[in-house]
Amino acid sequence: MKIAIIGCGNMGMAFARAFLKFDLVKKEDFLMVEKSEDRMDSLNSFQPGVISGVIGPQIGEYDLIILSVKPQDFTPVSQALREVVKPHQVILSIMAGVTIERIQNSLEHKAVIRAMPNTPAMLGMGITAYSASPEVDINQLRKIENLINATGRSVFLEDEDQLNAVTALSGSGPAYFFYVVKAMIEAGKQMGFEESVAALLVKQTMLGSFHLINTADKSLDELIKAVASKGGTTEAALGQFEAGHLNETLKNGIIAAQVRSTELSKG
Repeated sequence: MKIAIIGCGNMGMAFARAFLKFDLVKKEDFLMVEKSEDRMDSLNSFQPGVISGVIGPQIGEYDLIILSVKPQDFTPVSQALREVVKPHQVILSIMAGVTIERIQNSLEHKAVIRAMPNTPAMLGMGITAYSASPEVDINQLRKIENLINATGRSVFLEDEDQLNAVTALSGSGPAYFFYVVKAMIEAGKQMGFEESVAALLVKQTMLGSFHLINTADKSLDELIKAVASKGGTTEAALGQFEAGHLNETLKNGIIAAQVRSTELSKG
């Protein structure tokens, strides 16, 4: 499969690196389109394949076009791309909030997949949810799923509207995780630890806890109970969390992100 990526920011580069790492595409079959001069310099040092600063007729030679530009840049990009896109090509968009219908109308092109990855894709540990227009056939879908899985794991959603919830839950999710980690490190500093020591304690705790979730044959409630002995220190902390309605605050924040994602998808 010959692939063109338009927009070589963090996510565009994450996809490019994953495809090349697992030999899913040859360098000579890879086109990277980027208008930023600074990013062009990075691309030239990385040498992922053919590099271009403009959307030109050569785009028509590729099987898959990945749109990883900022949503606000889609309009000018679509105007240029509409002139060169070919009927046999598939468009894979990883732009947040831009619907399949809008992409189809803007490009006058029907075969469109919309995906929502997250930043751990840069390490090959992301999760990407995606939906497709009916014009994408099953063979094309399987090939693109294989590509997406190079960045971590994936889940197909028949209902595109659910991607707004995905954006709020896993797309924005790393920021929530970092927020909690930061608060714990700050607490460690208040208790007298150097920041480096507090960070080590918290990060290793998070890493180990993740593996417990994945391997222990227990529910989350059971895992919490196993740490929180009656009248102990963990129970004291959890009591404060409950008093401050931390559970509800987190859930309400994620729902607010979903509402905002839905607003953005409506333009």
